[in-house]
Amino acid sequence: MERLYRAHWPRAYRAAYLVVHDSAGAEDIAQEAFLAAVRALDRFDRRRPFGPWLHRIVVNRAIDWARARALRGEVEANESLATDPDPPEELPELVRALAALPPDQRAVVVLRHLLDYTPGEIADLLDLPRGTVNSRLRRGLDALKSDERIHRT
Repeated sequence: MERLYRAHWPRAYRAAYLVVHDSAGAEDIAQEAFLAAVRALDRFDRRRPFGPWLHRIVVNRAIDWARARALRGEVEANESLATDPDPPEELPELVRALAALPPDQRAVVVLRHLLDYTPGEIADLLDLPRGTVNSRLRRGLDALKSDERIHRT
């Protein structure tokens, strides 16, 4: 278990953070995802890689968390980023621009371009039709392309 945790924690936390943009929330989501994975190991097909299975759990929990937070109207995503004491080091402007996307679009953009999953793998991970993944990816990328924050030099 410890080897699995050490091998997969950084990417699990990163995936959660890039979807929810809250370090404490991302840590909770990643920890809960690991616990859920451990509890469900008897249903895991050991012939398949553990990482994508864990990412499915992480990203689905992160999407649910972000949706619930938005429904409660707790904090605007950009405000969360401004006050986050532990933002990721890479590409802060891109991270802020990602925060403006709806959680569904944010998740597919993160999985595709920051975690290097293919659209087909994303469809499997999120249990979505490939066309839905492609549509969310295109809308998310179009929104990012029009965001001036990531075009400054």
